Amino acid sequence: MSSPDDYDYELPKHLIAQHPLARRVDARLLVVDRAAATLQHHHIRDLPALLRAGDCLVINDTRVVPARLVGYRTSSGGRWEGLFLSADEQGNWRLLGKTRGKLLAGERISLVNERLQEIFELRLVLKEPDGAWIARPEAEGSPTELLEKVGRVPLPPYIRAGEMDAADRERYQTVYAETPGAVAAPTAGLHFSDELLKRLTAAGIGIARVTLHVGLDTFRPMSAPTLEEHKMHSEWCQITPEAVAIIQASKAAGGRTVAVGTTSVRVLESAAGAESLAPFTGPTELFIRPPYTFRAVDALLTNFHLPRTTLLVLIRTFGGDALIRRAYEEAIREEYRFYSYGDAMLIL
Repeated sequence: MSSPDDYDYELPKHLIAQHPLARRVDARLLVVDRAAATLQHHHIRDLPALLRAGDCLVINDTRVVPARLVGYRTSSGGRWEGLFLSADEQGNWRLLGKTRGKLLAGERISLVNERLQEIFELRLVLKEPDGAWIARPEAEGSPTELLEKVGRVPLPPYIRAGEMDAADRERYQTVYAETPGAVAAPTAGLHFSDELLKRLTAAGIGIARVTLHVGLDTFRPMSAPTLEEHKMHSEWCQITPEAVAIIQASKAAGGRTVAVGTTSVRVLESAAGAESLAPFTGPTELFIRPPYTFRAVDALLTNFHLPRTTLLVLIRTFGGDALIRRAYEEAIREEYRFYSYGDAMLIL
């Protein structure tokens, strides 16, 4: 049995990217050839030459919502911070929150915008066993509308301690983001520009869209003693009949299915039955770990991931354990930029 300790590594702190590059396509790209067991250094802008006509890129079009919340306890004025996780059909929000002292059901939280203006209140309804709160916004509007008024970009804590600046509203979002619901970006997609997508299309490379709303647990380190004991988080995803048709047409013509990011991998593999890919909508708790046989994905574009995470397990399962270990060592030696705003690797 494997342990999370097997997926640990040391990373110099100065390699954790704190800001995106001025141009998305200028990120470095470490190309990992599994058949030849080789590593080559390129840039994201080289993708049209690195892929083949007939290949199909599968992109995740989830849109990051401004899920980070800041406010104060209405009764005492004590500072409160939170993270919106989801909402139900009745308009109740599920969120995490922290403050000094103990929060009680029935308390109200006054939410403020970036100019510290009070916008509306949240009424805390129920604390769940896992520590999350069910809360009711005391305002009219959909969750998306209300979050746009009061929320901040939910940067991970390793980027400026989670404190956004104005540029993050655009840069912590893919250029093709469409379906609101993620509380973290599908980071491999952050490298694409509209111009690069046009170049890829002109090179005969297809593009299919899927959706997976990235959740907070995606980036959490594994804490169970073994991989087999780790409880995988659930994320909502969808692949439409139209996307399936695009991918199947590419496959039939000899093209490769190139997943952009681990989120696209999870959608594709969740939708891949024993016989073929099929449309799918719903939650997935798929944990890709050794031994695993990939049924839908032929190649993968991905960022460099945190140690002891399910994302790193997926990457090493797909790319080959020894080869991906070597790739990470090479990336550190060559001072690639790591994590959400960092560089990428293409595993062929």
